[in-house]
Amino acid sequence: MNRNPPTSPDLPCTLRFFLFILTFVLNTARRSNGTVNRPFLKVFDSKASPSNKRDVKTTDVMVDPSRNLWFRLFVPTTTTTTKLPVIIYFHGGGFVFFSANSTLFEGICRRLALNLPAIVISVNYRLAPEYRYPSAFEDGFDVLKFVDTANFEGFPSNADLGRCFLAGDSAGGNIAHHVAVMAGEHEFSKVKVIGIIGIQPFFGGEERTESETKLKNALILSLEITDWYWKAFLPVGEDRDHPVVNVFGPRSDAVLGINFPASIVFVAGFDPLKDWQKRYCEGLKKAGKEVYMIEYPNAFHGFYCFPQLKEWLLLVEEVKDFIEKQSAAQ
Repeated sequence: MNRNPPTSPDLPCTLRFFLFILTFVLNTARRSNGTVNRPFLKVFDSKASPSNKRDVKTTDVMVDPSRNLWFRLFVPTTTTTTKLPVIIYFHGGGFVFFSANSTLFEGICRRLALNLPAIVISVNYRLAPEYRYPSAFEDGFDVLKFVDTANFEGFPSNADLGRCFLAGDSAGGNIAHHVAVMAGEHEFSKVKVIGIIGIQPFFGGEERTESETKLKNALILSLEITDWYWKAFLPVGEDRDHPVVNVFGPRSDAVLGINFPASIVFVAGFDPLKDWQKRYCEGLKKAGKEVYMIEYPNAFHGFYCFPQLKEWLLLVEEVKDFIEKQSAAQ
């Protein structure tokens, strides 16, 4: 007898219940008129304050108070003399939700800083729909230029700006790609971007892919939700074939530039976006760029938020290897 393939992973009941609650909260915060109920979301989006915890010290650095552009700096205290790579991190949330001090994403950056180890800079970029494209990209690029000066309190002397990586999950992975394109056309004095770490990057298009159709009601990220995110983020009247969404699509010139760095892209078997992520990797290869795609068949969109999952541990090891390989090539 033929059986239909599963459309959700095998997860512990407690984790599945948490994902159900999180999905309910995010869906409730999304209004049908394209706005966000931020007072409601604030009740559930717990924040982590800067701290001097034993293994990782965190501080917040203001870049531009006029637009509340700041970042959280994560410095591992277990390694103080060895030169460490710098990771500029962009959190996920569909360009709409969360911040650099949201507990979920603060935890991701703290674990990366400790386990890689690396200096991690988590960007608090402006959110849609209040600030649509290209606000988040401009914020990310401006933070990169700010870091290039290395002229702010708390920046560790063992940070190696010549080994800078742009990283992000979901929408943050999209931002990392586009900031890398912008960085390739800019002359920095200290920063050298040598890699992109894309964790389930958020790409798309007008076409409906096989994974979007089969996984249209997936955990956390349904097809209806992704459409809502793009509509909230893009300029009014634009569609999903805009080059920021469909980076190798019919309206994209697909010119990445000679300085576009190597990439590692993480894909999950139960992520409706996986076909677009695979196309992204194919597009990079066709453009002559170095790219590594890592797929976890039993993972879902957002698995990286949960360190108890084996895929998180595997991801950390893959990122370590990627950083080492790109560093050795310099």
